[in-house]
Amino acid sequence: MKAEYDIQKIMEILPHRYPFLLIDRIIDLVPGEKVTALKNVTINEPFFQGHFPGQPVMPGVLIIEAMAQAGGVLACESRTTDRYGQLIYFMGMDKVRFRKPVVPGDQIIFTAKILKLRSKVAKMSGTATVDNQIVAEAELMATFGENK
Repeated sequence: MKAEYDIQKIMEILPHRYPFLLIDRIIDLVPGEKVTALKNVTINEPFFQGHFPGQPVMPGVLIIEAMAQAGGVLACESRTTDRYGQLIYFMGMDKVRFRKPVVPGDQIIFTAKILKLRSKVAKMSGTATVDNQIVAEAELMATFGENK
């Protein structure tokens, strides 16, 4: 089963909101397997005011955060329905590499694949590409919180 999610559906799953919701659309999602998401990078992003004036570059930590948000949607949609709606918390990253700067006008495509999915923890591998070139990659871990 493949699915596509607009920003409204993403906001039903993730608690993030502007300016910290960093993915715009889920292009493809196969629960338990993989997700593909996109972000349109514009000069209007608040972080470009200071990173860096005159030569705007998207901070690497935000690229990884966006990758983790895509992975968070995948992990949440891969859960059983009795656990649906639990918050998911980013808990670790390994093997992080940055290959190229991301600048205004770029469209980042994020992919994340589940490596392990347990009752409370998900481990995923992820990449971020611009124009079919890898700009960042990482292994990510997340944990599910309790419902309130």
